[in-house]
Amino acid sequence: MSEVTKIRREFRNIHITQLVNYRLPLAGLISILHRVSGAILFLLLPLVLYLLDQSLVSENTFAAMRGFTSHWFVKLIILGLSWAYLHHFFAGVRHLGMDTHMGLEKQSSRRSSAVVLVVSLFLTALVALKLFGAF
Repeated sequence: MSEVTKIRREFRNIHITQLVNYRLPLAGLISILHRVSGAILFLLLPLVLYLLDQSLVSENTFAAMRGFTSHWFVKLIILGLSWAYLHHFFAGVRHLGMDTHMGLEKQSSRRSSAVVLVVSLFLTALVALKLFGAF
């Protein structure tokens, strides 16, 4: 009797060349974006503090900073910072919940990941509408 065995591919470590074909689950993507957003916030913190410091010096520097931040490219940077903050905040709340052993099951982890992504993108869209003058 011959027995047909299906040969399964074995993945031990993922090499950099295999990253294109690797399908990361949504929870993993949210976790990576949490780290990326934290790095963005950390790296751009000196710029934000400098703008705040200059805007508080006098009325003239406040007007200069207001003119500086009215440029479309600076608004895109502010929008990116807003996304980084919102995503980092909501993903951090998700991680705090997971630290208290809530939402560790596969289905609830997927659901909370989707909620983090949708809420952060929705609020970022609201910030974009406000930044670019829709209301």
